[in-house]
Amino acid sequence: MINSRVYQQLERSVKVLSSSLDVKGLCIALSGGVDSVVLLHLCRVYAEKHDVTLQAIYVNHGLSQHATHWQQFCQSLCETLNVPFVAKQVSITRKTRTSLEAQAREARFQALDEAAKAGYAIVLGQHADDQVETFLLRLKRGSGLLGLGAMRATTQLPSGRYCIRPLLAVNRCDIEAFALQFGLEHITDESNADDAFERNFLRNQVIPLLKSRFNGFVGSTLRSIDILQRQQAIIDEVSEEDLQKCRCQAALNIVALQQLSDARRDNVIRLWLSKQGVDMPSQKQLDEIVQQAFSSRQDSQLEMRFKQGAVRRYRDALYWVTKNRQKHDIEAVNLNELSGQSTPVAIQTGKGIRRPFADEIVSIRYGRLKDRIKPQSKPGSNTLKHWLKDLHIPSWERDSIAVVYYNDTPVAVNGLFVSAEHAKDNGIIWVVKDD
Repeated sequence: MINSRVYQQLERSVKVLSSSLDVKGLCIALSGGVDSVVLLHLCRVYAEKHDVTLQAIYVNHGLSQHATHWQQFCQSLCETLNVPFVAKQVSITRKTRTSLEAQAREARFQALDEAAKAGYAIVLGQHADDQVETFLLRLKRGSGLLGLGAMRATTQLPSGRYCIRPLLAVNRCDIEAFALQFGLEHITDESNADDAFERNFLRNQVIPLLKSRFNGFVGSTLRSIDILQRQQAIIDEVSEEDLQKCRCQAALNIVALQQLSDARRDNVIRLWLSKQGVDMPSQKQLDEIVQQAFSSRQDSQLEMRFKQGAVRRYRDALYWVTKNRQKHDIEAVNLNELSGQSTPVAIQTGKGIRRPFADEIVSIRYGRLKDRIKPQSKPGSNTLKHWLKDLHIPSWERDSIAVVYYNDTPVAVNGLFVSAEHAKDNGIIWVVKDD
């Protein structure tokens, strides 16, 4: 088995990927199908040869009446090979505008991430034919360069865990021949024959026809995908440099964006959103963000909503805004309980304000923007709203900023300024922790 071409391909890929990622072990995504069964056997040989620890996980979606049988098959196989095994049950709630395939894939990755041991890379059995299917699906949907690059050999989940695909250069027929040669048993998912699913239709009807008509079709497509990925890598490098020039803390500077060409500007916005974990915006959504950001007044209320949050404008910057948890007032701070790590309020000594008098109740309040205060080094008294606006705090953040009160008088705005009337060089600093 070690001398087989399929194993040699896996060994080269895993060596390169693992050495650059510093992983502690390999976690095989095991479905029981021929691809994952061959992958498990290959990884076991690799692990023995290179002293690497293994784990296998079966994700039970419950979508097939045979799911429990498949789970038992995978468990028995792992026991035979002496590979630690975990089964993870997931429940899929059907959603509108999202395919069942996409929902199952999302649930599967989440389950794999949760069940895999810390520091282990998830190893997936996708191969060259799967890569071609992905390319054609993206082409059908009108994807751009990033999408047409199909699957990467290495990807990262939102948690930071790595996923590797060491068989992307191996044809399905070679994997099936390997299983036949070594007598590897596997299960067959009956849903793979259902051409109602787009991927199955491509796999069963379209790609065999293309292979028979065009010699070397899979290899040529893989070369094109590799070229697209390399071109995307160059774009990513340029976009990262542009993003650093346009970034203003967590926001995007609109004036800096306007200095870029349309294509580079769009790529910066896409990259910025991707770093927030936002699904890739459509070109229509991107055009709307640009149109509203660049064509509206500085005080306009741009708000472009996505599933995970919204893009908003304040002055000359674009912000990514998620819904904050509602803040609750603390009506009376117990001054004798400020030393614990779990307390939401703490005090430090230093240049701040005087300590409260015995007859003053300390409270933490939010959203009282009409209350007045005279900050230290400011010419007069005005509302909290006025001073937060003066500090260029975006309007949607103002209600979530903690204000310390002595009785009904605001004396300190958390981390921003203090009341001139209460200021003291050798005093205390109130710190309200984010919950």
